[in-house]
Amino acid sequence: MPTHLTYRLGRALLGVVITAGAVTAVATGAQAAPQPGVVSPVSRTHAPAAAADAPAVLGRAAHLIDARTGKVYFSKKADRRMPVASITKVMTAYTVLKQAKPTDVVKVTSADVRYASKGGASVAYLRAGDRLTVEEMLYALMLPSGADAAHALARSYGPGVDAFTAKMNANARALGMKDTLYVNPDGMPAKGGGYSTARDQVRLAQAALDNKTIKKVGSTRYRSLPETAEHGAYSWRNTNRLLGTPGAVGLKTGFTRAAGYTLAFAAERDGHRLVGVILGESSSSRRFDTAEALVDWAATSGRL
Repeated sequence: MPTHLTYRLGRALLGVVITAGAVTAVATGAQAAPQPGVVSPVSRTHAPAAAADAPAVLGRAAHLIDARTGKVYFSKKADRRMPVASITKVMTAYTVLKQAKPTDVVKVTSADVRYASKGGASVAYLRAGDRLTVEEMLYALMLPSGADAAHALARSYGPGVDAFTAKMNANARALGMKDTLYVNPDGMPAKGGGYSTARDQVRLAQAALDNKTIKKVGSTRYRSLPETAEHGAYSWRNTNRLLGTPGAVGLKTGFTRAAGYTLAFAAERDGHRLVGVILGESSSSRRFDTAEALVDWAATSGRL
């Protein structure tokens, strides 16, 4: 068995004992994959006992599936409505690419810069007057989690932020995300902050990773743009520390005080794509350790 598939039993705070009833059991071959938008009564009420060797997940909610087969490996309060912070930007990217080409050009305005400077949002330090392609803007959106990029893209492809947010919600409904409400394109806690669930966000991550541009951007650790006649020089680093671990292919981090630390993640192992979400973590680093442990665990002992 390859070394990277060995489950890391020694990770701090990632013991294998799970509080009884806290999580839903690993799906067996006899269990059907949930239909889009349909919440199993079992997941809300009488959850079966968890697999005894499942990694501990201290976040308030989590969900992990095989994107190819729909098999659920791990689920904890997956239908609980919660704020999701900046993993909202996965839907922003998805909504943009439903109508724009990666080579289209977006001009940054002073309004985009002013918006991002308020409320402590993460920024890509875009400069008013710069013109960047949609693909370059997606790097600014996904790697440093730029609220300025989110505003510029929403303003351009709503047109206007409110119209764009309505499109985000329409796309959520089309994907069967019935427990999701977006109130802005960046996940900041304005207007109540909106909400989603771990299950809905896994469904979104599946769809987003089927787009080759989102997969490429979300899997990129560093991105630098040299100065051109169209824009200044930029250098962005991905906030996703899971990148670089075996098979990792993104996808997005998030944090607000209300949401805690959040993570949408995916990894490709032995021809399978494992897609998961962790919500409501109190430790930034632990969400990455937990995600890696879940992927390793799902990929071992013949589970795939």
